[in-house]
Order: sequence, then C-alpha cells, then structure tokens
Amino acid sequence: MSNQHIGSDFDDFLKEEGIREEVTAAAIKRVIAWQLAEAMKRMHITKTEMAARMHTSRAVVNRLLDEDDTSITLATLARASLAVGIPLKIELLSNTEA
Repeated sequence: MSNQHIGSDFDDFLKEEGIREEVTAAAIKRVIAWQLAEAMKRMHITKTEMAARMHTSRAVVNRLLDEDDTSITLATLARASLAVGIPLKIELLSNTEA
C-alpha cells in the first residue's frame, strides 16, 4: 500500500485531515504562552502580580499561560502585552507571504 502523503507538505496533510485551523491556533498559543512566561521570568513577575497589572484574576493569567487553552481574547492578549511592556503585533499575511 503506497502512502498518499508522500510528496505533499505537512500543511496539505493538515488540510486533508480537517485540522489545519485547530493545529495552527494551538501552535500560535504555545508560542504566545511561552513568550509571556519568559518575559515574566526575566522581569520577576509572579502570576499574582501579572493579574494585578492586567486588572484581572489569577485564573485568567493561568489560562493565558496554559499553552493548550486557545480561547484567549485579543483584549486579554493586549492587556498581557502591556503588563510586560512588550508590544503586541497581530497581522494577517497575504497568500504570497504565508
């Protein structure tokens, strides 16, 4: 039995499986959670202090840092970026840039 995916790229495979958007969202969230956690470490910011800086609860900070929770809003990301002093940049790339 030959492998139907030989010669295709990983993105094609994810599309065929119907999980491209889910996998992309998870990957983006993992990077953001890692970047925020690293910024907090560098600045010696605890989760409690981060919550205070963001004017939110520690539970929200826990969800923000949970790499598997992709349900974070843009408003929460904006507050988090301000709390650690790192600009937030979100952009859509054209098909030629992706």
